[in-house]
Amino acid sequence: MPSKSIKLLFPPISPAADGTLYEQIVSGVKRAIGDGKMKPGEALPSFRQLAEEMLVSVITVKRAYDELEREGIIFRRQGLGTFVAEGGGDRSRELKIEHARTLLKTAAREAAEAGLKPPDVRRLFLETLNEQP
Repeated sequence: MPSKSIKLLFPPISPAADGTLYEQIVSGVKRAIGDGKMKPGEALPSFRQLAEEMLVSVITVKRAYDELEREGIIFRRQGLGTFVAEGGGDRSRELKIEHARTLLKTAAREAAEAGLKPPDVRRLFLETLNEQP
């Protein structure tokens, strides 16, 4: 088990929050890796440990780990555990940028459908950006 609690790495997950429980775990792990809170080669908790700590089912954790492994962010070694992949932070950032680009395209389409012109969309984007902590 890693030396630090996974609860210290990302916010609690909740059925009331946006996204499914497994998606919240995926996002939390990606954020922790992208922020440098988890380093390449660092062990993640076992399915059972994380499930107990996050109060979710083992199946939920397995699904989250499967997705993270498919994306190349983590890897598993039979009998040893699950670890942050070399380049996992870079891959996590790439995926976040792709997701941000998709959201921005959706926002631009919505703004255009609302009748906003490009200068108005830029202004709205900058206002929104300046509201971020």
